Order: sequence, then structure tokens, then C-alpha cells
Amino acid sequence: MLLVLPLLLAACRADETVSAYVGPQAVYRLVEINGMPFAGRATIRFPEEGRVTGRGPCNSFTASQSAPYPRFRLGPLAATRALCPEVSAERAYFAALAGMSEAELMGGVLILRNDAGEEMVFQAEGAE
Repeated sequence: MLLVLPLLLAACRADETVSAYVGPQAVYRLVEINGMPFAGRATIRFPEEGRVTGRGPCNSFTASQSAPYPRFRLGPLAATRALCPEVSAERAYFAALAGMSEAELMGGVLILRNDAGEEMVFQAEGAE
């Protein structure tokens, strides 16, 4: 019985990541980085516990995310490798995203920030 208890407790653990606070179909579009409008289309989704997906201006990406809300920490980001004219905007998006450490959800707005004062603002699609 003592061996089974830890397994049962792990199975009952509720999702504490950002995923628990947004719907699995919710898509957030990046509108600004550090107060500047983002040139290009980039999105982020939280389709299930521990998983983040989205799209930069050129490529789709996926990463793990296990920090409990409001903390935010991505695992290694894996992206497709297509080239497009907006590749520099995509690099800026991916680099900023990798550096975020905190999330805040307010209605249809998702704000990611870090201790250095950098901030990314996303708007839920369909909530404009």
C-alpha cells in the first residue's frame, strides 16, 4: 500500500500551469514586446498541461512548461525551419519568449514578463 500511495497522489495532482487558466483552444496573438508593437503575426497556445505551442511569423513551435502559475518557464523551444521575410521578427519573438519568467492573465490579455522588466503582451484572438 505504501508504494501505491505516491502514485495515487501524483495522478490526482491538479494542473497548476498557465494551461489550467486558459481553454485548450485559446489562441493568444502577440501585440507588443517591451511596449513596441510587434511587426508580424505570432501566437501562443496552452493546449494541455505542460505543453506550449504557437507560431512565429515563419514557423510553428512547441515547448514544455511546468512552472506553477504565475511563474512561467519554457523548456527548450523546438521550431520548424522555414525561411521567410519576417525571420528577424521571429528570432526576436522566440528570444523574448525564452526569457520570460512570469505570466499574468486578465480577461483576454496574457502578459509575460521577467525580472529585467521586459514584457510581452498577447491578446486572445476573438477578444478584440
